[in-house]
Amino acid sequence: MLRGLGRIASLAIVLAFAAGLVGCSQYGKLKAKQAFKDANVVYAQQDYKKAAVLYEEAIVQDPELSVAYFYLANSYDNLFKPSRKGEPENDAYLSKAIEYYTKASEKEQDPTLRKRSFEFLVAAYGPDKMNDPSQQEPIVNRMIQLDPQDATNYFALAKIREDAGDYEKAEEVLLQAKQARPNDPQVYLQLAGFYNRQEEFEKTIEALQQRAAIEPNNPEAFYTISTYYWDKAYRDFRLKEPEKKEFVLKGIEQVDKALALKADYMEALTYKNLLLRLQANLEKDTAKQSALLREADKLRDQALDLQKKQAAGIK
Repeated sequence: MLRGLGRIASLAIVLAFAAGLVGCSQYGKLKAKQAFKDANVVYAQQDYKKAAVLYEEAIVQDPELSVAYFYLANSYDNLFKPSRKGEPENDAYLSKAIEYYTKASEKEQDPTLRKRSFEFLVAAYGPDKMNDPSQQEPIVNRMIQLDPQDATNYFALAKIREDAGDYEKAEEVLLQAKQARPNDPQVYLQLAGFYNRQEEFEKTIEALQQRAAIEPNNPEAFYTISTYYWDKAYRDFRLKEPEKKEFVLKGIEQVDKALALKADYMEALTYKNLLLRLQANLEKDTAKQSALLREADKLRDQALDLQKKQAAGIK
């Protein structure tokens, strides 16, 4: 009987202890929520030093309060000043930002906040901060693994590789983006920009034409192609006259497609005016040259009139 009562008493002690632990845990979570709430107020006021103290307190009270890790990291990130790089206290802020962005990316379940954690972590290793591209690449690769359909991650990785001078691998990543998102216009614009920086004009135009093919009713797609033709014909002094004329005519063809879709497209009217003036400069027949310049003047005036109406709020 006494032995049985002893067991009951022991069980009661265990249960009481467990209940105490649960109570402490719940109390800790409540304190964490209050600290997080207070931190958010001073964070909104841009008092990042005080916010960091309060977010730290929230995490101590509840290490599973994952959202606090991102804002703690961002508070330290905002305290870091690139102009004071090299000062121990200032550099410590960046190290703490990286530490907590990393934890946020590991703990956070909300996909939007987790993505932001990764993005800010990549930025923390950027040129004006840690300046360590070797740390950026694995992070962006992880982002691609988590969401293979997000084209912006491919663009970020391509830029890292392009900045490092690894142009072949940069192109490879952009082509992977194209494979993952074949109907995304931004993919083709990124490819065009990359090829243009590499002075690969044919590939630039090919990418822009592929973009126009998936947006046949978007006048901006055709207008953009025309601007590249104008820029090439106007700025590349290595071109022979027949090549310049070919590019000008192709530019006019594209801008006409844009205007067929949107007759009052001010930017397209402006570029057709510029293309016609280039064509006139290449024309040997003075009568044809004069006709081209008259047409260019008419388009210029039309574009200016539209500009004035837009400025006055007239539709």
